[in-house]
Amino acid sequence: MPGTLYMLPNRIADRPVAETIPQGVLETARRTRYFLAENAKSARLYLKEAGHPGPISALSITEIGHEPDASMIRSWLQPVLAGEDACIVSECIVSESGCPGVADPGATLVAEAKRLGVRVVPMTGPCSIILTLMASGLNGQRFRFLGYLPIDEAQRTKAIQDLERQSRTPETQLFIETPYRNNRMLQALASSLSPDTLVTAATDVTGPDEAIRTRTAGEWLADPVELPKLPTVFAVLARPGAHPREGIKTRQGQPGKAHLPSGRTAPARAKPGRH
Repeated sequence: MPGTLYMLPNRIADRPVAETIPQGVLETARRTRYFLAENAKSARLYLKEAGHPGPISALSITEIGHEPDASMIRSWLQPVLAGEDACIVSECIVSESGCPGVADPGATLVAEAKRLGVRVVPMTGPCSIILTLMASGLNGQRFRFLGYLPIDEAQRTKAIQDLERQSRTPETQLFIETPYRNNRMLQALASSLSPDTLVTAATDVTGPDEAIRTRTAGEWLADPVELPKLPTVFAVLARPGAHPREGIKTRQGQPGKAHLPSGRTAPARAKPGRH
C-alpha cells in the first residue's frame, strides 16, 4: 500500500515555529523521514527548529526546486509508492504563501501522486494570501489570486486596470511582488487606480514587522508610505459605481501634483475616457 503525501506548511516570517505552525502539523513532520523540499538547506533548518528527533543529517531530503522537473516526479514519488510517508515543504520564511501548491511548488507532484493513487493530505498553517484577505476588510466571499503582475510598465498598468475592472463584480484581487519592487508597485497602484478604489498592502504577515494597511488609492497617493523590502501581498477592490480618476489633492490640499513614494512628483491624471 502506498504511503501518504503530506502538504507541510512552513513559516512565512522569521518567528519561532511553534507560534504559527499547529502542534499536530509539527508532530507529522517529526515522525516523517522523507521530505520533498523546495530548498534542502531551508528544510533542514525548519525541521531542526520544529524539534525533529533527527539526526537531521540522516533524513532523506530531496530538493525539487521552485519549478520541479516533470521528468523527475515519478522517481521522487517512488518511496511513497513503496509505502513510506513523505512531506512536501516549501522554502522557509521567504515562501510566497507558506503552503505547498499555493503560490509555491507542489501542484505537479500532487497531480501525479493522485494519478498513482497516493493519498494526499493538506495540513493547516499560515498562508499570507488568506491572512491578508482576512485582515484587509475587502470582499472575502469572492476573490482571486493573480500571482505576479508584469514587470514592464505598460503591461503592468494594463494589468492593474484589468484587475480593477474585475474587482467591480465585486471580487477582491490579490497578488504578490518581489520585495525590492514593493514601493514601485504601490506607486503604480496609487497612480493608476480610481481614487476611491481600496488597496491593501500587507507586509511581513505574521512577522515582527507586520503591517496590514487598507486605504484608497487616492489616500496612498496623497500620503505615501515607504514599504520595507519584506514579503508583501497586495489586494485591490473597487467600490461599485466608483468614478474614474479625476485629480488628487496632496497632503497640503493643493491639486495638480501628488507626492510619490520615491520622492518625485507627478501631475494628477485627467479623467480618462474609460476605466
